[in-house]
Amino acid sequence: MPGIRCGMNGNYQTPAAILQASFLIFARMEKKKEIVMSGIRPTGFLHLGNYFGALMNYVKMQEEYECYFMVADWHSLTTHPDTKELRNSVFRVLAENIAAGINPDKACLYLQSNVPEIAELYLLLNMLAYKGELEKTSTFKEKVRLQPENVNAGLLTYPVLQAADILIHKAKYVPVGKDQQQHLEMARNFAQRFNHRYGEIFPEPEAFNFGEALLKVPSLDGAGKMSKSENQFATLYLSDDDELIRKKVMKAKTDNGPASPDSPKPDYIENLFLLMNLVSEPSAINKFEDDYNRCTIRYGDMKKQLAEDMIRFISPIREKAESICNDKKYLTEVMEKGAAKARKSAKATIELVRQAMSLNYF
Repeated sequence: MPGIRCGMNGNYQTPAAILQASFLIFARMEKKKEIVMSGIRPTGFLHLGNYFGALMNYVKMQEEYECYFMVADWHSLTTHPDTKELRNSVFRVLAENIAAGINPDKACLYLQSNVPEIAELYLLLNMLAYKGELEKTSTFKEKVRLQPENVNAGLLTYPVLQAADILIHKAKYVPVGKDQQQHLEMARNFAQRFNHRYGEIFPEPEAFNFGEALLKVPSLDGAGKMSKSENQFATLYLSDDDELIRKKVMKAKTDNGPASPDSPKPDYIENLFLLMNLVSEPSAINKFEDDYNRCTIRYGDMKKQLAEDMIRFISPIREKAESICNDKKYLTEVMEKGAAKARKSAKATIELVRQAMSLNYF
């Protein structure tokens, strides 16, 4: 094949060599996507707070980042050791994630127990974790208070396993709420300790900054936020049927209305307007805002409007999740595909860890 004179040295190169060199240049120019990792325990039904506080943002993130979204079945054992319902819970959480918009072809959606490398890294990181710091974590102290008869070692070392979940993929960003920020800081500490002792392997994970996109969805009773396991009648689940949604919304806390025009709203009334802002048309929201400011608001009408808007929002997700959940073959394929991708990432990391620690003996 005739060559082409290229470069200042005048060497001849074949067209194939030039093409290969061009590919290499473009490959270097292409920016590698930063890695995001998050997990959810299969210990309850996903609710409106999960959707607007996390899933909605995950759907956006899967377009811009390399995302690993994990169903944390090992973590669930620290508080739910009875595994009779675990299988069904895992399938349901997977189905609800997909129904909410997570695309298994774009994001890696996988089961924690399908990636044994996480357990190996968890074991090794435990050698860098100290009893005193683990006992001081706020979540551990809270769990001890709630379940004094089940203070297991897994509960104590929960932050270490969580660090392994993150570091196994060398994730840069972790979407976390306030209750998990302490655990993320501990993951950074474990990464620092490992890197200091054995060499630079792990990036120090950072909290993903959602900015204004991070929403906290209040419970219907005005006491805290919606929960997967607590105050269930004050929480709107993505699996709730239409009639149950109506019942829950109509029981939401209200009062006799404002005593004077343009009065500030009590927290529980502000919560109703916040919920309406999530699912209702601007015209409906404006109507009830005006009614409130004019002291003519009828909370019964407002709650009826909110209930129907919630049904319109939740029912498509519920119906899609039910359809997916009934297709066990598809869900098994999703788990297998996710496990393959997650293990490829995890194997590469654990090999670097073994080399750094001189644990390769042959």
